[in-house]
Amino acid sequence: MGAAKSYPPVSTSSAPADPPKLLDRVRDRIRRKGYSIRTEKSYAHWIKRFILFNDKRHPQEMGAAEVEAFLTSLAVDRDVAAATQNLALSAILFLYREVLEMPLPWLDGIERAKKPARLPTVLSAAEVGAVLARLDGITGLMLRLLYGTGMRLMECVRLRVKDVDFTARQITVRDGKGGKDRVTMLPDALAELLRAHLAVVKAQHAADLAQGLGAVWLPDALARKYPNAATAWGWQYVFPARGISVDPRSGERRRHHVDEKQLQRAIRRAAGEAGIVKPVSPHVLRHSFATHLLQSGYDIRTVQELLGHSDVSTTMIYTHVLNKGGRGVVSPLDRL
Repeated sequence: MGAAKSYPPVSTSSAPADPPKLLDRVRDRIRRKGYSIRTEKSYAHWIKRFILFNDKRHPQEMGAAEVEAFLTSLAVDRDVAAATQNLALSAILFLYREVLEMPLPWLDGIERAKKPARLPTVLSAAEVGAVLARLDGITGLMLRLLYGTGMRLMECVRLRVKDVDFTARQITVRDGKGGKDRVTMLPDALAELLRAHLAVVKAQHAADLAQGLGAVWLPDALARKYPNAATAWGWQYVFPARGISVDPRSGERRRHHVDEKQLQRAIRRAAGEAGIVKPVSPHVLRHSFATHLLQSGYDIRTVQELLGHSDVSTTMIYTHVLNKGGRGVVSPLDRL
């Protein structure tokens, strides 16, 4: 009987995994902090732009000087809006503070994009009526809700069933701009239309549950604390999408909220049909809501609370329409 063959020992240790790429680390950190997928895409975009601007150098090798050069270039060479430059700055600061843990010193050398002092576009009551008369269905209901409540577009799109109170005739806006909650009115004119709409949505939700679906996206902390909330009726979107889609983060099949672009396209089309030459978007309805309340005699502090403004000076911009054209001055031509 021959000697037993000798084999080399089998290694039980696997080769070290490649470290995660920088943008993957950024996305992971954003998700851990519970930021929206919109913020994730935006931050990743601007961080990538920053790296490409600096010839693909790793951000760890760079610092305040490179950040200043990039942001100044956006303002001077690209002539971007102030909001765009601030978004790029927020993304880069997030990268250094939250991912690389390299806080940057105060960036005094940045050439800031100037934010022009523009007055908001406001429709008259007659113009609002003409636009809304050309809108029907769910899109018409949502745009009427924007004008009737002063909500922002995404606040309406992300509205949950539990936050509509028919008894108190009010809507609670959750996690608005600045992460704040606030309460606004539920217009009497829309109450029954909204009840009928929710009856249809509830039947659709029951059908989804019967198919093993029916879960809605929840922030990570809430999903962990209330594991059954995702399928509960109260947490469903008031305005769900028509079809089921795959969550790009988790891969789960869910019914997301309606696409906000539908409202943007619909109101532009309706304004064009009404012969309105002003640039009209869903946000114009919020401007019109505030202006028309002030014209009706409501005090500015009340309007400030309904809009969710931190500072009353932001709300003050709507007082421009309370004067007649030219700051209330009567033209000498009208005295002839």
